[in-house]
Amino acid sequence: MVKIYTNINSRLKIFELEEYLANIDDIESDVLWVDMINPSGEDISTVAKEFEIEFPSKQETEEIEISSRFWESDKDITINSYFLIVDGEAVYNETVTFILQNNLLVTMRYRELKVFNECVKKLVSSPSIFRDGSYILSYIFETRIDLDADIIEGLSRNISGLRKKLSANDIDNEDILDYIYHYENLNTNIRDSLIDKQRIISALLKSHKLAEIIKNNFRIMIKDVNSLIDYAKYNFDRMDYIQNIVLGFVNIEQNKVIKIFTVVNVIFLPPTLVASIYGMNFKHFPELGLKYGYGFAWVFMIVSAILPVLIFRKKRWL
Repeated sequence: MVKIYTNINSRLKIFELEEYLANIDDIESDVLWVDMINPSGEDISTVAKEFEIEFPSKQETEEIEISSRFWESDKDITINSYFLIVDGEAVYNETVTFILQNNLLVTMRYRELKVFNECVKKLVSSPSIFRDGSYILSYIFETRIDLDADIIEGLSRNISGLRKKLSANDIDNEDILDYIYHYENLNTNIRDSLIDKQRIISALLKSHKLAEIIKNNFRIMIKDVNSLIDYAKYNFDRMDYIQNIVLGFVNIEQNKVIKIFTVVNVIFLPPTLVASIYGMNFKHFPELGLKYGYGFAWVFMIVSAILPVLIFRKKRWL
């Protein structure tokens, strides 16, 4: 699906690609934004031909080096940026392509994104504030950063709640480790997305194709991004702290179990020794002819079992 946002006599008009091409000779307008949602190969070819746009390949959009995330030519600026997707327990970064050519912004994505829906609402309600495609680009990045900030704040609250449950002993250790796994996965993807935007915005600030007012917006954004990256690192530190506490509790529980087994072994070791001695099949045994030899052996074994317990209690090992 391809939607084309145009400015006709200071009024916003939205066209589908087929509708735009069918009436292109009758439309006297400035195209602000071409938004491509899960486009087909034919859609890409048509837009590339009509607007003289060169799109990166799918492989190029997924590469992580900065030369593949941002490049600028005499004609345009091409950006491949991560946008965080949280779909239930599934968390990942989706690559969105932006091409800014003169006053036109072309975006290509392969799923619906809340940020773009918010941008469309703002564009429809206040079209006058979007003078060209660079303003739309700035608004999309600003909205995405605000959304990332909300996610980080929510994650921080969840981590604080997890810490309180741990203090109140209101949750199992296994459940805590499961929560930490999901929180770290979310925080890792947020940090990757933010670092990607940090690099892209830094590159945009060096560009000569953007107006100063747009650069001022990006200067504010990069400060926000830097603070969010620091906060993401802080969340990692907090989760490491909680994980260390949990592992400490697990070690303590394991030590208690090992201690119990050790005490039991020590208690039964002397009686076992006594039973082993009197269980030997030698012909001549000094106590073999005693009338109360059997009872004596039992008393000997019981005393040898009780004595270590008394010693352990006196030394406060039990």
